Amino acid sequence: MKKNLFLSIIFSFCVILQAFASDTVFVRETQIPVLIERQDNVLFMLRLNAKESHTLDEVVLNFGKDVNMSDIQSVKLYYSGTEARQNYGKNFFAPVSYISSHTPGKTLAANPSYSINKSQVNNPKRKVALKANQKLFPGINYFWISLQMKPDASLLDKVAAKIAAIKVDNKEALMHTVSPENIVHRVGVGVRHAGDDGSASFRIPGLVTTNKGTLLGVYDVRYNNSADLQEHVDIGLSRSVDGGKTWEKMRLPLAFGETGDLPAAQNGVGDPSILVDTKTNTVWVVAAWTHGMGNQRAWWSSYPGMDMNHTAQLVLSKSTDDGKTWSKPINITEQVKDPSWYFLLQGPGRGITMQDGTLVFPIQFIDSTRVPNAGIMYSKDRGETWKIHNYARTNTTEAQVAEVEPGVLMLNMRDNRGGSRAISTTKDLGKTWTEHSSSRKALQEPVCMASLISVKAKDNVLNKDILLFSNPNTVKGRHHITIKASLDGGVTWLPEHQVMLDEGEGWGYSCLTMIDKETIGILYESSVAHMTFQAVQLRDIIK
Repeated sequence: MKKNLFLSIIFSFCVILQAFASDTVFVRETQIPVLIERQDNVLFMLRLNAKESHTLDEVVLNFGKDVNMSDIQSVKLYYSGTEARQNYGKNFFAPVSYISSHTPGKTLAANPSYSINKSQVNNPKRKVALKANQKLFPGINYFWISLQMKPDASLLDKVAAKIAAIKVDNKEALMHTVSPENIVHRVGVGVRHAGDDGSASFRIPGLVTTNKGTLLGVYDVRYNNSADLQEHVDIGLSRSVDGGKTWEKMRLPLAFGETGDLPAAQNGVGDPSILVDTKTNTVWVVAAWTHGMGNQRAWWSSYPGMDMNHTAQLVLSKSTDDGKTWSKPINITEQVKDPSWYFLLQGPGRGITMQDGTLVFPIQFIDSTRVPNAGIMYSKDRGETWKIHNYARTNTTEAQVAEVEPGVLMLNMRDNRGGSRAISTTKDLGKTWTEHSSSRKALQEPVCMASLISVKAKDNVLNKDILLFSNPNTVKGRHHITIKASLDGGVTWLPEHQVMLDEGEGWGYSCLTMIDKETIGILYESSVAHMTFQAVQLRDIIK
């Protein structure tokens, strides 16, 4: 009896298989930002090994019941041909990058030489049928589904979708999905794309919210390429007065041109950090100016000394009109640098105003033994003078600082040992430091810059003291950009209090701010634009 039942099940399964196309379609759903200004955003990627199949007829897509369909401009189905035989067995889902994030002028739409638009539905309903009628190449075939948002789409839009059916040779094909379930696609804005304002690339984000609610984002404008200083680099700033939806024309708070009769590429200034003096709404930007280093990397070409011909200079610029105009450079190298150090520069990202009004920037320096160390510099007189005491931990570099209790600063540091972040605290502005219990344990990293901000209970909708952190949530490679929250002062960072924004490879730097009491803003180097801005509701992270 059991044998007959087993044979009956096998026979029924074979009948079901015969009703489907012979070749399985493998489906991969992306987890990358959907940029409002892009004509194409990769939503799904399909892989079909056509051994017996001849034609892909149709792909049916269903959007989730909570998706705001009125914000979606179009859905498209592209065919991208086949793959090289030497890649067989590697299970790729694309033969090339369909949309470049690094090629000037080609960052907003699918490259037509890589993809053929087979179907497009404008103003789609919740169920979308994308007709393809594409003849299949004998072997691996690639398709992908593109999403385009309307220009006035909300930054808080979330898109959920599923491929309901794929028809091959007039039969419903077998599908196998290799992605996690319940993926949510979050909307964003590419604040800076390769080629904007004639610049090859943009790097090193910093982000703050002024007392008036204005968002100010700073970054390197790397005109010739993506290389670090010394190169032709200025400090750029983008300003938004509508919560990050739109951004004003770029400003240059710091640029040195041909100072000292040297070419602009030997006067680069970069790696900015930005700070809002919350007592006065004066905004400060600090950066490293490199003069006369022969276009070699400043990390190795800056030497002991104090003057600009021998060592990098630490310079500030300030704005007293909410980021609209900026002062001439203010050189504070003489105030804070030890002459024996090879290089003194800021920790890129942002600084803070402590509750007692002290201004604090994170810093890093290469000491007389050529070892890097992270610490802080501070001002007790509204930015007129600055001081540095001692480093927090040796062999560390890019750091971010937060006030976790009145008068207690936490420094979260990039650690050259790799694997995880180093964390120390100080109660005396860096004279003495104590290693935090979470140091080298709680926050994994691939040796990269990260962001840390403290949000007090009175300043957020949950009425809790919160620490927010962002970085590539990996130990190798710069991908899976994630925002994490801690409710216990950084001791633990629980998996349930995290949101992953971008699984794609990128440069990985990020900076956080609170847009308002309900919403987090993040400016980061994503896989889809050099400077990407997204808004995330606090309740999406702390549920």
